[in-house]
Amino acid sequence: MSLWFVFALMTAAAIFAVLWPLGRSTQARGGSDLAVYRDQLEEIARDRAEGRIGEAEADAARTEVSRRLIAAADAAEKEAPASGATPVWRRRAAALIGLVLLPIGASALYLTLGSPQVPGQPLAERRAAAQQDTSIETLIARVEAHLEKNPNDARGYEVIAPVYLRMGRFADAVNARRKAIALAGESAQRQADLGEALAALGNGVITADAKAAFERALELDRNDLKALYFIGLAAEQDGDRKKAAAIWLSMLKDAPPGAPWLPMVSEALTRVGGVPPKVADAKQPGPTVEDIAAATQMSEQDRGEMVRGMVARLADRLKEDGSDVAGWQRLLRAYMVLGDRDKAKGAAGDARKALAADPDKLRQIDEAIKSMGLEG
Repeated sequence: MSLWFVFALMTAAAIFAVLWPLGRSTQARGGSDLAVYRDQLEEIARDRAEGRIGEAEADAARTEVSRRLIAAADAAEKEAPASGATPVWRRRAAALIGLVLLPIGASALYLTLGSPQVPGQPLAERRAAAQQDTSIETLIARVEAHLEKNPNDARGYEVIAPVYLRMGRFADAVNARRKAIALAGESAQRQADLGEALAALGNGVITADAKAAFERALELDRNDLKALYFIGLAAEQDGDRKKAAAIWLSMLKDAPPGAPWLPMVSEALTRVGGVPPKVADAKQPGPTVEDIAAATQMSEQDRGEMVRGMVARLADRLKEDGSDVAGWQRLLRAYMVLGDRDKAKGAAGDARKALAADPDKLRQIDEAIKSMGLEG
């Protein structure tokens, strides 16, 4: 409310600044000039009488002032008819009409064409929103320009594909995913990402092309989570609720604690009539360094039985699911603490083979192998 009051005051001040001269009565300029020149003649006479100026100087000054006095008198006679052409009451009436009609007209125009009901937005928020929009558009434009000059840059297509997906440009996302596979080679993740883009292009329906991409991803890595979830979704859409439930239940049973996708898969399982398993609080199988240290306080026989049991369970699990890089790292540490270097080297080789299709996990296990001195 106070803001509108300030606007009203500013509008009134602007109107008064423009219309105030119309309401003022104008006086003939000639009348004031005549009075000034007469005063100057009297001052010249006083100065001559008091001896401040000579006779010659007084005559010259009187001549010049008299000439200006005559010119001012002529000008006043010419302006007199013009000054009476527009009466003062007319100018004041025009000013009053403008003072009333201008704000009323401006308010009516704003209410018709403006949007007074829209809430205000601080300048900082408008700048931040504009900067964010510009940054996304700029990113896409730069990557697209780069790909036009470098059409064989697989990394560029992998960068822009998820951006297309988030923006709803599903056809562009599918095209980018396919080009990334053609240029960089296929992997379980790339095939699963392609299937996701194809499913989005089909408005959430797992089409034949999308299902083929997910199935190919599982051929490359049977534990790829994204492909497993969407294959379960395809089964649900085909009416095979039992198959979908079996897939999602298996995912939940093998899930690590706190996995971000657990709620989504649990909801899907419930939707097809399945019952999500309770989250176990127990630690993952396999000994930690603390377990091995505690075992050294036991008798030789008890310690050996405990350690062999834990290591055997962990090794068996990794044979079934070799994608658990953290499990491989724990197994290597357990062998090293027990002083069984040969088994540690053997496990390192098995880990590299199991993780060969995932460069990021392979890098992690390589770093662990180097830190334990198991190279060579």
